[in-house]
Amino acid sequence: MSQEEDFVLLESSDGYTFVLSRKIAEASGTLKSMLDEEANFEEAKNKTCKIQQRGVILLKVIEYLAYKVQYSEFNAEDIKEDFSDRIDPYIALELLTAADFLEA
Repeated sequence: MSQEEDFVLLESSDGYTFVLSRKIAEASGTLKSMLDEEANFEEAKNKTCKIQQRGVILLKVIEYLAYKVQYSEFNAEDIKEDFSDRIDPYIALELLTAADFLEA
């Protein structure tokens, strides 16, 4: 199985587990470093990253990473959908903190 077809698990602090493709996970600089097999981190061996964020926040970060991968080959002016429309104002600050940590 190639690395692009590989899947990883992300676990939130409140017990939710998300399965996503390695390609989407590696759109985050932090997750890419954690999953780098040459770095010899435990996360790379287990293909599981424990993230100290609530599940609702982690889900929105994953949604953004998928959006980022989906539109990576497009010019900015060709993208008609604005991801910020999907963000609930009640979680915006917490989401910003998580995105900063994950380098998303």
